[in-house]
Amino acid sequence: MKAVFYNSPGDTEVLCYEDVSDPSPHPGDVVVKVEATALNRLDVIQRNGWFQMPGFAYPHIAGMDVAGHVVAVGSDITASANIAAGGTKPIAVGDRVVIDPSMSGVAENSKYSGMGDLYGDLGIIGATLDGGYAELCLAPASHVYPIPEHVSSAQAATFPTCYMTAAHALFDVGKLVQGEVVLIHAAGSGVSSAAIQLAKKAGAVVLATAGTDEKCAKAQTIGADHSCNNRTSDITAWAREVTDGRGVDMVFDHVGPALWEASIFALAVKGRVVVCGGTTGDVVSIPSVGMFYHLGLSICGSDPYRPEEFGPVWDQFCSEDFEVVIDSEFPLSEAAAAQEKMLNSDFFGKILLRP
Repeated sequence: MKAVFYNSPGDTEVLCYEDVSDPSPHPGDVVVKVEATALNRLDVIQRNGWFQMPGFAYPHIAGMDVAGHVVAVGSDITASANIAAGGTKPIAVGDRVVIDPSMSGVAENSKYSGMGDLYGDLGIIGATLDGGYAELCLAPASHVYPIPEHVSSAQAATFPTCYMTAAHALFDVGKLVQGEVVLIHAAGSGVSSAAIQLAKKAGAVVLATAGTDEKCAKAQTIGADHSCNNRTSDITAWAREVTDGRGVDMVFDHVGPALWEASIFALAVKGRVVVCGGTTGDVVSIPSVGMFYHLGLSICGSDPYRPEEFGPVWDQFCSEDFEVVIDSEFPLSEAAAAQEKMLNSDFFGKILLRP
């Protein structure tokens, strides 16, 4: 099969588009012919060597968000015990599926069994294991979900990392409830466009920031109640103004240092910052310890989602009217150009590769 991989850290010149061996399924696995895979910021971060997940190794095939159809099944995929997650019949060649990339809860008959340490060496397709920057992708049968007829493979590929990260951070960790106000940064990113929609559907008031006026306007078309340019405006003052001085109940943050202080000072009494990333760096400081103990503020780290969370959020995505935000598509052979577009932040929504 053709795949894009790299053997050392560096800029996009380290990416190789070449033939590699086809994956072979263990008894509890399936092989998926990739129809679409979505880029994530981690693809660029790991390629550059800025940060690499525990368990990362070379050569590496990126691509955490994979959708396609099954072209081979392991020898154990014959009984009802091997029904696709969320499905009603045994997995079969030809089935259209999306892959849950987190290898927590994988059965013993899979090649990826034993890689489910949520707080250690968690196996992740496309992050530590071979992913979707290829014509074929191996996955445990327990971690593929049927794609309904009305959902395209491109739409399905926008789901796994962004929607699961957002849903887990907002609701499992952040405990966001109807009527609360949430501030979501980097509205043009895939995870924030998902968070905006999930929060709005849960009945929250959504404030969004982005780096351009155009992205701010787009954020309001997908559910943000208010938006603000985070490069030209005082975020704290704006957040206070649109909440009549009260502040926000939650900040959904994967930006880190660049907007950290503004986020803290935008919090209402008992407010919390939920952290699910740090694209602008890894070191922040507490601007006012007094605020934290006087106002009861908190910082919450969003840990990995659990396997049982994937199915319900996938069902919601498929059954409700979500705006699938796809910025652009590239052929697999042009993965370098796709990553350059992501690195330049020249996008709104998801960038897809099409093998």
